[in-house]
Amino acid sequence: MSTSQEESGDGQSMIRIFDTTLRDGEQSPGASLNTAQKLEIARALERLNVDIIEAGFPITSPDDFEAVQAISEIVRGCSVAGLARCTEKDIVRAAEAVKKAAKPRIHVFCATSAIHRQYKLKRAEAEIIKLSVEGVKLAKSFVEDVEFSPEDASRTELPFLTEVVEATIEAGATTVNIPDTVGYSTPDHFTNIIEYLMTHVKNITKAVISVHCHNDLGLAVANSLAAVKAGARQVECTINGLGERAGNASLEEVVMAIKTRADVFKARTQINTKMIYPTSRLVSSLTGIYVQRNKAIVGQNAFAHEAGIHQHGVLAHRETYEIMNPQDVGIPESKLVLGKHSGRHALRDRLLQLGIELDDKQLEMVFEQFKMLADRKKEVFDEDIEAIVSQLFEEAEAMRSWELVSLQTMGGSGVTPTATVQLKSLAEDKMYLDAATGDGPIDAAFSCIMRLTGVEAKLQEFDLRAVTGGKDAQGEVNLELVCNGKTYRGRGRSTDIIEASVLAFVNAINRAVAGRRKNGASPEK
Repeated sequence: MSTSQEESGDGQSMIRIFDTTLRDGEQSPGASLNTAQKLEIARALERLNVDIIEAGFPITSPDDFEAVQAISEIVRGCSVAGLARCTEKDIVRAAEAVKKAAKPRIHVFCATSAIHRQYKLKRAEAEIIKLSVEGVKLAKSFVEDVEFSPEDASRTELPFLTEVVEATIEAGATTVNIPDTVGYSTPDHFTNIIEYLMTHVKNITKAVISVHCHNDLGLAVANSLAAVKAGARQVECTINGLGERAGNASLEEVVMAIKTRADVFKARTQINTKMIYPTSRLVSSLTGIYVQRNKAIVGQNAFAHEAGIHQHGVLAHRETYEIMNPQDVGIPESKLVLGKHSGRHALRDRLLQLGIELDDKQLEMVFEQFKMLADRKKEVFDEDIEAIVSQLFEEAEAMRSWELVSLQTMGGSGVTPTATVQLKSLAEDKMYLDAATGDGPIDAAFSCIMRLTGVEAKLQEFDLRAVTGGKDAQGEVNLELVCNGKTYRGRGRSTDIIEASVLAFVNAINRAVAGRRKNGASPEK
């Protein structure tokens, strides 16, 4: 049987799920992750049972290389891919990053559309084919599993696209991915592209045909599913649809559409669907990008019913208004609430249910923070636990320079808002104290922090939300600072929203200091 037409034991076509949350998803504005966070997501993706994890773009930075390398060392159950342009330095770097993977893959790409050939690469068609073939052959010299993507394929002339696909398969590509790079396509258009290639590429059966769709017109999932019906056997997607601009095809939507409408797609995946919801929550928590309430499959309202008619129907027979069982995607019927009397065993068990696996040292750190929060709150909910874990991974990021020791603020009608902040310099093991006034207590505290750290920054974005319901809910602050023309994000959580804001500001300042040190600049203003 041809590799492009793999079938499962029940006669249905097997669709490979290629997850690019850690590569394309991380390009989503504000979704930057440190290595510890990437490793935790990679473990979750392995439990989800994806076929391939695209762990990053190794040539882009030392951090990206190290993350791909670290993921390659710990993931054993699925392929780990590194992205590379069709250049020697990119491919060599990617090969080095994935060489310790149990199933290494190198994913090379080269733009093929007329607009990219003319304005970006400034190369003729023959040169594009030569670059692509040489890139595939070089990657093949390092690993057996090579994927090639003709970038902007959906806007590439079909005869030329056919030439490129045929040439790269002949060069050794085991998977050829057809990207809708700018989200330009429609389902009918994309179906036509895949069907044309299936008909005109002479060696098409020697490779798996994949698709990678962006959501600029809100059609990424629809286009991906249209490609599956037309013969594609790999779908590239991300958790929660994260990605460049409007995002990528949402993994949970693609997988559950194939599962729920197997009668239409005649296909299946190997995804452990009960891990979809926990993985979605983990990615949302670590990236700080929230899932909209009405998001399909994993949104807060996805299995909620408010209308009386709907409620009566669901109570009488669930399938009257629910086409999927919430438990099939890992949504529990009830939430376990932990309190100050709960022990480590109960906490570890709940973490595992949330898709979070920690070692003993990490569990001890989370347990300590959990007990402190439980003393301040009567009940600790799932969202509180996820927030603690997320904070743990953020604090694991190297080169933390400053730590909040104490905070006092004063505000109100007829009072000049003031703040007194004490920070500890971790480099000097020394305390610093300052006080300032401002437009409000938060503004005053931010002024203090900038004076204490010597870092001048402009607040560009500030977002506050309640992690859980209730008057004792934790507040989570996500903010964005601009320092010397570069953007840094910070996040903080506390039952006190002013403290949460200050923790987020200190987190962002630490990132700014670390960034300047990496660039060889003085960390001070």
